[in-house]
Amino acid sequence: MGKWIGIGAILLLVFWGGCSYNGMVGKEETVSNQWANVESQYQRRADLIPNLVNTVKGYADFEQETLTKVIEARSNATAVKIDPTNLTPEKLAEFQQAQDGLSSALGRLLVVMERYPDLKANQNFLDLQAQLEGTENRIAVERKRFNDVVNVYNSSVRRFPGNVIAGIFGFERKGYFEAEKGAEKAPEVKFN
Repeated sequence: MGKWIGIGAILLLVFWGGCSYNGMVGKEETVSNQWANVESQYQRRADLIPNLVNTVKGYADFEQETLTKVIEARSNATAVKIDPTNLTPEKLAEFQQAQDGLSSALGRLLVVMERYPDLKANQNFLDLQAQLEGTENRIAVERKRFNDVVNVYNSSVRRFPGNVIAGIFGFERKGYFEAEKGAEKAPEVKFN
């Protein structure tokens, strides 16, 4: 009888371990899938930029330096790649820094464009600007969803007894998207 209890306990332990492992695999795949959604929105933004730049280039007196900075920032942003299996805080910070550079360059482009009434009235430009604004909103939504699934995954990896299975099979915490340093301060608005 004792032998059967021991075998039953071992089978129960193996069953529990297998279920825990499978649960972590599923959560890790959800994180990878959500990361792909984030990348997809950033790619959408990167794909819109050449069209926006070409539309703006049609205006001969437009500032070439601003366009060059946007093109360079796009190149830098698309060069930083993250493997879903290595979503560490450091890698995400590097990725985010490149994306922030692109956001900043686009912001400067939109500010400079205010000086060109003909450009602001161009339907292609207006359509691209609306698509870009919509894409920025999509990026924010996908980043929030990513952080939500990372939270669920990280919790399962850190809680007992899941942390035992995570340690045995090498499941590690994933990084979160975090706000840019200084984002907690309201921007200063100056009127000249």
